[in-house]
Amino acid sequence: MIRDSVRSFAKDKILPYARDWDRAGAFPRDLLKEMGKLGFLGVPVPEEYGGAGLDYIAEAIVFEEVGYADSSVRTTLSVQMSLVELTILRYAPEELKKAYLPKLCSGEWIGCFGLTEPAAGSDPGGMKTRPTRTEGGYVLNGSKMWIS
Repeated sequence: MIRDSVRSFAKDKILPYARDWDRAGAFPRDLLKEMGKLGFLGVPVPEEYGGAGLDYIAEAIVFEEVGYADSSVRTTLSVQMSLVELTILRYAPEELKKAYLPKLCSGEWIGCFGLTEPAAGSDPGGMKTRPTRTEGGYVLNGSKMWIS
């Protein structure tokens, strides 16, 4: 069922416009809100946080079907769900889960991920960016480039 829903959406709402988005260097922000309404942005996130509460197979099916229509949109979904939402789900305190996940799953917010550094590339072992615990929380120092 999820495959059919995503395939139909990708065929109608992504595939006809992907080339134009690429040529214009534009990203269809409103598309994410549409996908959020359909549950495609929070596939593996529990319903209590605004997600669909499905498994990783369903997440992979969403990636596969959207990727058929446009790899850029698929990459955005992958970062949003796998790198942002699931990291928050696993490591954040409950109040941050409740504050962030519903907005990410709905498409109201777009998450991002910063790994690449000028001197380390995409090698996490060579990263120079470091958090320092302070009295009020943390200070994060370093440089990132090519944020996904």
